[in-house]
Amino acid sequence: MAETPALNLFLETVRGHGGRRAPIWIMRQAGRYLPEYRKIKECASFLEMTHDPALAAEITLQPLRRFPLDAAIIFSDIMTPLEALGVEIAFTPGPSIAEPLRSRAAIEALALRDEVAPFVGAALRIVRAALTQDIALIGFAGAPLTLAAYLVEGGGSKEYEHFRRFLRSEPAAMHVLLEKLTDLSIRYLRMQIASGAQAIQLFDSWAGLHDLQTYREFGLPYNARILAALADTGAARIYFALGAAHLIDAIAEIPAEAVGVDWRTDLAAARARLPGKALQGNLDPALLFADRSTITAEAHSILDQGRGGSHVFNLGHGIWPTTPIDAVAHLVETVQAYARP
Repeated sequence: MAETPALNLFLETVRGHGGRRAPIWIMRQAGRYLPEYRKIKECASFLEMTHDPALAAEITLQPLRRFPLDAAIIFSDIMTPLEALGVEIAFTPGPSIAEPLRSRAAIEALALRDEVAPFVGAALRIVRAALTQDIALIGFAGAPLTLAAYLVEGGGSKEYEHFRRFLRSEPAAMHVLLEKLTDLSIRYLRMQIASGAQAIQLFDSWAGLHDLQTYREFGLPYNARILAALADTGAARIYFALGAAHLIDAIAEIPAEAVGVDWRTDLAAARARLPGKALQGNLDPALLFADRSTITAEAHSILDQGRGGSHVFNLGHGIWPTTPIDAVAHLVETVQAYARP
């Protein structure tokens, strides 16, 4: 069977038309592990970097200058659109909410006050103009249940006690919050697509906190509504949930072309339970600290598993700040040299 002609290998692969090799990009590829990023960070805060379109575009493009990656992902944060609801966010360095939402009244008071992150759209336009057509541009947002975790908890947490307690004690209020976040996310992502994003990834960083029944009530319907609302845009849709192997049968129902798989989930096993989906993943970020032969062997193992269908190579979560640059270069070279039979 002849290979599907692909102007853009990443987009064609996500849409189910795997080509001569697996495309590769790396979650959090724009940022903290790069010395050129750290140089900018000496002069600008995280909020300044995300809000300045020129700076955000420059940081987005930095990894593409070092590595022949198949996609760029806009430099931003999943919390960014919440500012349009009047939420005050600081990064210390992780996200911190000045006034966590701990009552239904506080949730009902949330209302769109400003245009949703227009500076992200401006950055996307700059990046798209700088990229060649064979490099895809990815936009992203946080899934509603993950955003709600930060909003109620007030920041990152090991157990997310306040959030999980509130979800159980005030389920109706939680649904109100999730509805508001869903509407915000649809608006935000459609803006990103209109500004040049050709693919969208919905990050559900804390989906794995929940059992299947809870996810089906508080996660799945909202994720499905967001991604269904993008169907008419033509953008490729990717859903990524961390630590969520126990939710995979529900995730299979989400209207996305591709599903990201974290490093704890066997790629071949995931394929059997995600029929019709392209898979993305799933090298353990820690393996980039191993020797070259180990990196090669592990990358080949993942690529072998990915041969059963469309596969985008990525890490199983974000790259670590102390990752050696040479290891990243070797990984990209290894993946791109691996030809599918």
